[in-house]
Amino acid sequence: MVFSSVQNDGLQQVSRIQGWARELGFSQIGVAGVDLRSAEAGLMAWLAQGFHGDMAYMASHGLKRARPAELVPGTVSVITARMDYLPRATKPDWQAVEFDRLNRPGEGIVSVYARGRDYHKVLRARLQKLSDRIATELGPLGYRVFTDSAPVLEAELAERSGQGWRGKHTLVLNREAGSTFFLGEIYVDRALPPTEPITAHCGSCSACITVCPTQAIVAPQRLDARRCISYLTIEHAGPIPLELRPLMGNRIYGCDDCQLACPWNKFAKRSALPDFDERRAFSGQQLATLFAWTEDEFLRTTEGGPIRRIGHERWLRNVAVAMGNALRAGVDVRAALQTRAEDASPLVREHVAWALEV
Repeated sequence: MVFSSVQNDGLQQVSRIQGWARELGFSQIGVAGVDLRSAEAGLMAWLAQGFHGDMAYMASHGLKRARPAELVPGTVSVITARMDYLPRATKPDWQAVEFDRLNRPGEGIVSVYARGRDYHKVLRARLQKLSDRIATELGPLGYRVFTDSAPVLEAELAERSGQGWRGKHTLVLNREAGSTFFLGEIYVDRALPPTEPITAHCGSCSACITVCPTQAIVAPQRLDARRCISYLTIEHAGPIPLELRPLMGNRIYGCDDCQLACPWNKFAKRSALPDFDERRAFSGQQLATLFAWTEDEFLRTTEGGPIRRIGHERWLRNVAVAMGNALRAGVDVRAALQTRAEDASPLVREHVAWALEV
């Protein structure tokens, strides 16, 4: 009887937290335990194969990623949060609209999630507000907020807490919302009843694996980041491998192809927040225009957005590759490329030289 009373009290607390989260714009809240031992073998195998590429932080934290109570001592539960990010003006046939951009080689494509405000800032601020509300309403709370900002197994925690299942592209999929959402976590020292996980619904579909331009999805739920365009354009700091440059097309920051091909994303939800609305500079712009940005223009235009983190040099590298592909597709961007043939950056010069080799 005592156990039942405690359990009911915990369920009521979770229900109240979910209500407060909805007021802050979150789409779903779940709760996971801290025992992730069953995920450790897969994590270590992925690292051993070098699939994390240059992301040394993935390996440097070791198994702390799978051990929340070691990362934040005292943690006994993890509150997981999901927030939809499609811009409010997104059209019903958004997947077709985005695929069509690939047929306009002179246009630079920025991943949908990156066209608005930096999600790190949006989620972190709202997770902090939610944590403060929990502490005020339910009593003293030790906690730490994460949004893609520390060695946290986000997708694993999201899956265990019922946010969705792990798709074959490794992203979390939800039957009512596809995969176009951000994830965040609150590590807490309060015991809360876990929310139930859900079953997977990919079936025999392999659309995401087939559509990947660089074949980075080497097996279901297995991604070689070294071949992923999102990794190459955002996380990778050096030269982009020669054999992958032609496969990048006009994608200059991130890649949405595996999500665009996924049938579940016909259910993708628009965000209720203006934060993720498209900035004009990152939707439908010509590559030559983007390539002409000075560093000051880049910093000013990307202020408050996620693109700023790659810096002007990598931005020019990415755009130069896209311009090389555009030139090979018959778009005359040679003059624009030549303006940076003697750029101060060896990285930029290398990619401009490659682009002009037609």
